[in-house]
Amino acid sequence: MFAYHYLNNEEGGGKSLITIQNIKKIFQTRSGKLTALDDVNLEITEGEIFGVIGYSGAGKSTLIRMLNGLEKPTSGTLQVDGKNIANIQGKELRLARQKIGMIFQHFNLLWSRTVADNIALPLEIAKISKSERQKRVQDLIQLVGLEGREHAYPSQLSGGQKQRVGIARALANNPRVLLCDEATSALDPETTESILDLLLDINKKLGLTIVLITHEMQVIRKICQRVAVMENGKVVETGNVLDVFKHPQAAITKNFVGQDTEQPDTKIVTNHLLNKYPSGKVVKLTFVGNTAEQPIIQSLLQNVELTVNILHGNISQTQNGAYGTLLLHLDGNEATIEQAISYLHQQQVGIEVVNDV
Repeated sequence: MFAYHYLNNEEGGGKSLITIQNIKKIFQTRSGKLTALDDVNLEITEGEIFGVIGYSGAGKSTLIRMLNGLEKPTSGTLQVDGKNIANIQGKELRLARQKIGMIFQHFNLLWSRTVADNIALPLEIAKISKSERQKRVQDLIQLVGLEGREHAYPSQLSGGQKQRVGIARALANNPRVLLCDEATSALDPETTESILDLLLDINKKLGLTIVLITHEMQVIRKICQRVAVMENGKVVETGNVLDVFKHPQAAITKNFVGQDTEQPDTKIVTNHLLNKYPSGKVVKLTFVGNTAEQPIIQSLLQNVELTVNILHGNISQTQNGAYGTLLLHLDGNEATIEQAISYLHQQQVGIEVVNDV
């Protein structure tokens, strides 16, 4: 269907497709200079799904716009598929952009064009023949699951269908990279899941490198292999998604991970239990990989005599394996509780004392 080179992401060791070195971006505003990006360094491998997460104002949108030349850095170098995007312009930049697809939060479709005509637009600009355009458009419609909607207009589509049109249009010129700018933020949770599943499918089928920015950790968890966390224009943490979930370093990363793995009322429930049972310790267990599927609590109670109250539990799947957390109240004498903590350590379960009662 498409002339993509299939890349098995799980084998690892792929070559670098995007290299960002010492990138700085300073905007001149009425109130003075604003540093949007401050010495950003990233390496993104061919065929991976790489996430950039941060709150509004972190600099992530500025960074992703630099990857296709919509913004130019104040200093530093930025290579995409061997092209220094920061230094090229004119026809060379236009040709480079054909290999960098982009989808947006609000779809950016042409409302006067049908689904098929929206998808065909980049092919028309690239002066692809009509017969080749028609074939390519039909292939793309099938890829994104829009069969039967070719002649519909954007006003007749759901939000998820509009984003599928945006994805198909972004893939029209067989790009090497797909940039996703908050691509699911305007969608409901169920539709978000379906779009993320589609991006995963495209990545696996086509070996396409995907770079997405988001403020939602569940998006990172579901489809990304690696993640960079941004705050105030800086990359404060980067790494394998499972490692970042297991051992978040920066305070903002801990906040993102906590939002994804803990229920909002966990603190209320914890305080209620502490008032009801004024003894023992509250501990947070972390499970990674195979330990997330083991009957740890049953095993603990068989080996140590104490009372265990479960406050909250959650298991999440990442592209690198399972990650789970469990908040417990351990009640017993001090020696028994220390024995329980020691036993859990032996089972290769991460354990953190949240609150000594």
